Amino acid sequence: MFSKGQIIFSIIFFISFVIAIFYSYRKDIIVHQRIYKGSYKILIGFILFILLLFVIKIFFKH
Repeated sequence: MFSKGQIIFSIIFFISFVIAIFYSYRKDIIVHQRIYKGSYKILIGFILFILLLFVIKIFFKH
């Protein structure tokens, strides 16, 4: 399916990508804490909304 070179490239690319994301996040962690404080409330709201939609779907299905 994939050649050995493609598999090696994808593994190296994935590892490099994860390292770059980790480095960028660690560099901007102070900015994220200051600007995005309270964003977890929005995430919880979205999760509750999706759960509510599933409950409504199950309720009206029966």
